[in-house]
Amino acid sequence: MRNTATVFAARDDARAQAGTQSDWMPYLPASGSPFAPAGVDPATLTWAETVAPGGYTSKVVARGTRIRFSDVTGDACANVLLFSAVAPWERLNVADTQKVPWQAYLGEGHPLLSGDGRVLATIVRDTSGRHDAFCGTTSDAWNLRTYGDAAPEGPSPSGRALLTLAASKQGLGPRDLPPSVGFFQGVRVEADGGFRWLGSAGAGAEVDLLAELPLIVLVANTAHPLDPRPEFTVGPLRVHAWRAEPTGPADERFTRTPELHRAYLNTIDHAEARGL
Repeated sequence: MRNTATVFAARDDARAQAGTQSDWMPYLPASGSPFAPAGVDPATLTWAETVAPGGYTSKVVARGTRIRFSDVTGDACANVLLFSAVAPWERLNVADTQKVPWQAYLGEGHPLLSGDGRVLATIVRDTSGRHDAFCGTTSDAWNLRTYGDAAPEGPSPSGRALLTLAASKQGLGPRDLPPSVGFFQGVRVEADGGFRWLGSAGAGAEVDLLAELPLIVLVANTAHPLDPRPEFTVGPLRVHAWRAEPTGPADERFTRTPELHRAYLNTIDHAEARGL
């Protein structure tokens, strides 16, 4: 029985937890991650974390950071929001992310754009192919109806509730949250306009994002709204990030299309004007 009846007892109890390990935790320093990506020098890691099923996280990353999401068991669903870290009112715009590259389905080479015509991040590697830029994440009302509970501390938290908590860690509120994109649980549009849930590509799939500007990254790991399984089913999500270089003129994707070329030019102009 833990004794927290007095201030001194509570202090001793808290200190006794030092060094306790959990399956769901950030690894500090990041270089100490037991799951460092192959071929990546652990000393370059700036973020290493395993996000619990039904958990969330947030992080501020520098321009040029490469972020890898890994679906450990095949049941992760990474609901992701991106904000400019220097001007948080500039944020992910899912409609432009689909329109500008003339492609609604996310995959390698796909830019994640803001409403200001700039590339916040680029998908530079994808071994999953099962993603969603249509449905967003779950609401409290959806999870209450589907699972009977939506509280962030409960057995079936909604994505909206988790992203709200993640946002609060970065000084953002519910009104700052636009629709998110989702990785590892795919959706396709049918001929009649309806959505078909594809599920995951299986355990071990990975997606790498390259931060083209300094970013606030919010992540909620919760069940996809179209997941037909009656039980709340989510697996752990692993996150690693390390120093790299943003997209530049030497990259093939820089001039892949006129629209992307303009978006990358907008991004570089903005970064240089701010000395980023």
